[in-house]
Amino acid sequence: MFKWLLENSLRNRLLVIIGALVLMAYGAFTLTRTPVDVFPDLNKPTVTLMTEAGGMAAEEVEQLITFPLETAMNGLPSVESVRSVSSAGLSFIYVTFDWKTDIFRARQMVSERLTSMEEGLAPGVTPTMGPISSVMGEIMQIAIPIGAKPSGQKNAAPPLSAMDTREYADWVLRPRLMAIPGVAQVIPIGGEVRQFQVQPNTTRMSELGVTASDLDAALKGFSANTSGGFLEINGREYLIRNLGRTSRLDDLRNLPLAVRAGQPILLHQVADVQFAPAIKRGDAGFEGLPAVILGIQKQPTADTIALTRSIESALADMKGSLPAGMAEPQVTFRQANFIEASISTLQGKLIGASVFVAVILFFFLGTLRPLVIALTAIPASIFVTGLVFHYFGLSINTMTLGGLAIAIGGLVDDAVVDVENIMRRLKEDRTRHPENRLTPLVIVARASMEVRSAILYATMIIVLVFLPLFALPGMEGRLFVPLGIAFIVSTLASLLVSVTVTPVLSYYLLPKMRTLDHGDTRLLAWLKARYQGGLQRVLQRPRAALGMAAVAVTLAVAAVPFFPTTFLPPFNEGTLLVGLRLNPGVTLAESSALAQQAELLVAQVPEVQHVGRRSGRAELDEHAEGVHVSELDVGLLPASELKRSMEEITADIRSRLAHLPGSIGIGQPISHRIDHMLSGVRSQIAIKVFGEDLDVLRGQADLLRSKLAGVPGLADLEIEKQVLAPQIKIRVDYAAAGRYGVAAPQILSTLQSLVEGEKITEVIEGNRRFALVVRLPEQARSIEA
Repeated sequence: MFKWLLENSLRNRLLVIIGALVLMAYGAFTLTRTPVDVFPDLNKPTVTLMTEAGGMAAEEVEQLITFPLETAMNGLPSVESVRSVSSAGLSFIYVTFDWKTDIFRARQMVSERLTSMEEGLAPGVTPTMGPISSVMGEIMQIAIPIGAKPSGQKNAAPPLSAMDTREYADWVLRPRLMAIPGVAQVIPIGGEVRQFQVQPNTTRMSELGVTASDLDAALKGFSANTSGGFLEINGREYLIRNLGRTSRLDDLRNLPLAVRAGQPILLHQVADVQFAPAIKRGDAGFEGLPAVILGIQKQPTADTIALTRSIESALADMKGSLPAGMAEPQVTFRQANFIEASISTLQGKLIGASVFVAVILFFFLGTLRPLVIALTAIPASIFVTGLVFHYFGLSINTMTLGGLAIAIGGLVDDAVVDVENIMRRLKEDRTRHPENRLTPLVIVARASMEVRSAILYATMIIVLVFLPLFALPGMEGRLFVPLGIAFIVSTLASLLVSVTVTPVLSYYLLPKMRTLDHGDTRLLAWLKARYQGGLQRVLQRPRAALGMAAVAVTLAVAAVPFFPTTFLPPFNEGTLLVGLRLNPGVTLAESSALAQQAELLVAQVPEVQHVGRRSGRAELDEHAEGVHVSELDVGLLPASELKRSMEEITADIRSRLAHLPGSIGIGQPISHRIDHMLSGVRSQIAIKVFGEDLDVLRGQADLLRSKLAGVPGLADLEIEKQVLAPQIKIRVDYAAAGRYGVAAPQILSTLQSLVEGEKITEVIEGNRRFALVVRLPEQARSIEA
């Protein structure tokens, strides 16, 4: 086959040159369109089930929702693991399938199983599936400070309120970002969500004879339109619409509830009607001020760099239309910074390696023409590899570029061996009598075939070394297989180039070289002389040479167990993620206040550019965190401007936060996401203790902590905060309820709707929707009340 390729390439020389140029141009064009990401596709098919359960206690959520769902999901085909988190009013289930399962097929199976077991869940509880997102999904975080004056405006309007800022984020900024192709989800947290709140006065209701049922019946149809069918007039058909939709607060206040003694009883007579914030389970801050932070998650196949630029373009377009008094949105986290830095570093390594190879070849070959022929193999092989990337749907990432960086020196090997042998044969032919000389075409063909078997064997041996990468299972395989593909494809491409392009270029450039009559370069002659002497000494004492080699191999093998091992080497993402965990039961206000102190302390570190804070959980977030958990997103100076190492910076942050009453964990966003996917815990090492008695498990965990605390190298050692949350229990007296003629279910339903709050309907204002909620005022929700 190689002989056929060689002969046909030399026979169709111009066609080979044109084909190589076209292939390289198309490969370069394809590489510019190839997605760029930090890592290969590590997205194991995972379906997230989120279930809101009102004010249910954690044990009720576990018994009534989580356990039935877990049981149902465990029976699905190809399911590898089912993890769950149950907290007050919230259930999360992560169903992980094997790598071969298509994510859409997995979601279809989960949906079908949900449909078949809905009767087994508590009334009014509906599980929902989270969006399809990437492991590296959160690519950006955007903060809108609340209370900050717009920059560059002398006579600026008063700062927007928390409610208005959140309304802009929910109904203007979020829909605009969601419309960008590649965005999977935009999760806002912080600010205040506006609601039409009806806060009934139970004393006035009792005095006027208005029941909770009257209140509920009157509010359910508020701000709604109905249809009256059609009416025919003079041969034309008219649609009848009964318009009752309104968003005016006064219309709600004057809503009649009942008629007593011929007088209507209006809503404002028995309740306080106002705009009020929804109950918050999460809060946010930026630079010590309250803020609304939007986390942007991408779809698995999206190009992170291109998507980030599209988002930034959309933000730039919206700057001119910001509401008066709103501060400009700030990017607090940008994953693309790390990707661009990593890719540019590897690109620099590739260019540097190419230059180094060129310099070495020039010193050895001594002339420019053989150097040009040999170096042609590098871009040709890389661009062919780019076409293979495109065909298999691979991205440009640290692993694929790493494979090319490893292969860069070997890409010219085949061409160098080929060119060197062709030059040797051309020199020999010049020493012959003119009548016995061969044509250059014959010399090039024979010389190239002479070394073809040696080139083939060497290439196959190198390729075989990388084949075990394809046997790696799980995430290891997904991570390192692209590196193997990049190396093997580029190496095989260089072999193909050495059979086709290299002989053709040698035919055009080498036969007429004036330096063919010269001997080796001074450097090559000096090296050959030293090598010849060393080789003779080794051959004279072969046993000593073999013994030294055996000792060196033994020492190398013995040193392997002493090397530190890790799944991925530590890298500087340019952003730190500081976790602050308090004991469960702490209010969101207390948690936010403490996290704000931490935010201000971290901002004092010299290398810190900005600090964003997220406490608790956003409404749409699929990560189940209680209000006692806060995360600080710490933006650092560029790596070139850092004067201290990352270890020194993190140690400084730990020392500043050491006095705070909570557990501190410091990591980086991408590293935390990989750790969370591997173990369900955002840490590099997680030990899980299983059992029936939670108190015994806590004791064992504390014992483990005390023993592990002395292990050198451990930092941020903590026990997961699983303690009994404080509760206020209201028990129904069935005998007393019977004496008053009130059914216990009615009491429970009324207590839930008034104390927790119940969404009755939605009020539509343009394209915005606001919940109409009935809820007792705060003073009526106290223990005394």
